Amino acid sequence: MRKPVVRGFLVCALMLPLFCTAAAGAREGRSAREILNRVDDLFRGASSHGRMTMKVVTPHYVRELTLEAWSKGKDRSLVRILSPRKERGVATLRCEENVWNYLPKVSRVLKVPSSMMGGSWMGSHFTNDDLVRGSRLAEHYASEVSFEGERAGLKVIELTLSPRENAPVVWGKVVVAVEDKDLLPLEIRYHDEEQQPARTLVFQDKKDIGGRPVPCLIRMVPAGEPGSFTEIRYHDLCFDIALEDHFFSLANLERQGQR
Repeated sequence: MRKPVVRGFLVCALMLPLFCTAAAGAREGRSAREILNRVDDLFRGASSHGRMTMKVVTPHYVRELTLEAWSKGKDRSLVRILSPRKERGVATLRCEENVWNYLPKVSRVLKVPSSMMGGSWMGSHFTNDDLVRGSRLAEHYASEVSFEGERAGLKVIELTLSPRENAPVVWGKVVVAVEDKDLLPLEIRYHDEEQQPARTLVFQDKKDIGGRPVPCLIRMVPAGEPGSFTEIRYHDLCFDIALEDHFFSLANLERQGQR
């Protein structure tokens, strides 16, 4: 099985996951690469800070976490849990190719091995790789326009992505649907190596934040698990704030976890 590359910062969408071919018919000459970079960089400016709620729903339980997250560039991010109280302080740091977790109950920093990046983060339907925003769509997939037209009253461009040879990704196919007028994602459908549906990431509740439109509700729905999903709702999101590189250090990871 192909293994995921750890790149960037989630918080959402984590996770998405070339030279892509031109998107035939994309308005104003926009290429597939431009569209995919827009999706990948949706929640990232030169730097960012945000607060969000993550709700995990299964037929057996419902969990809700409040998170705070920072990012800088494409390879530095820090996420910590604010509530519930019993999990407050659990934090994740990504710096370049390395990921660490801080566990306040044992006051320890643990490096996440690459073999664990595909595992669930905090019992959600997002993975560790999602949380730090994994491999970039525009780097590891070739693409083609599979639909361009109207759906549910919206003009939509749909791209079907196939992994390039030897690409370090886990998905056998990814289908990305964006709204034509602003290239904001509507949904991303992930298929396993046998081309079977694995999960769908849905984007909703578009709002203007910091002068840019952003979907403030993101829902991950696993295939074959009726009634199960994880959704992230953004409450505050700021872009291009002052953050020094040393903010994304092991020492600060521990400090943030102890706050």
